[in-house]
Amino acid sequence: MSAQCAPGEKEIENFERSFVFMKAALVIMAAGMGSRYGSLKQMDGVGPNREAIIDYSVYDAIRAGFGKVVFVIRHSFAKEFQEVFSAERFGGRIAVEYVFQELDYLPEGLTVPEGRVKPWGTNHAVMMAAKAIHEPFA
Repeated sequence: MSAQCAPGEKEIENFERSFVFMKAALVIMAAGMGSRYGSLKQMDGVGPNREAIIDYSVYDAIRAGFGKVVFVIRHSFAKEFQEVFSAERFGGRIAVEYVFQELDYLPEGLTVPEGRVKPWGTNHAVMMAAKAIHEPFA
């Protein structure tokens, strides 16, 4: 039986170097229902030219060298969201992907409790984004 060896310095250095050249992805969790707010706050304009808060986040990510933004949204407003927050909106300076967070998108063996209607939250949103993320992310 052979023992599992820990990676050597060279393997660790190569692994670390691979991340240095990768552009990070920004994950924006935008699947909230806005039940307290009263509408989809993700899309409401708040800036002087009706920019949404998301616009500022993506702008900062572009300036920081991020290469992709992954929006976690729901099917119920996907069409409207994708029309507003497209790669064209950001001048093609960042790749844009969408993933969906739905109540019934759960690991095998789990079920939605009776009466639950709200999305699961942060951990679930990140789990939904996992297949779209192949780089460091924030």
